[in-house]
Amino acid sequence: MGRIVMAVLGVLLALYVVFGFVLPALFGLLKLALVLALVALAVVAAVTVVARLKR
Repeated sequence: MGRIVMAVLGVLLALYVVFGFVLPALFGLLKLALVLALVALAVVAAVTVVARLKR
């Protein structure tokens, strides 16, 4: 009986860790990657426009 109770508590703790810490961290990293990608896109667009205007 004690083994089953501890297994259930372990599963609940694992779910708490996944949904409380891991998923928010992953979404934060994805948001950071999206912002960096947008900044890189703006830089590439600016360099392209400047290069075409100088010709």
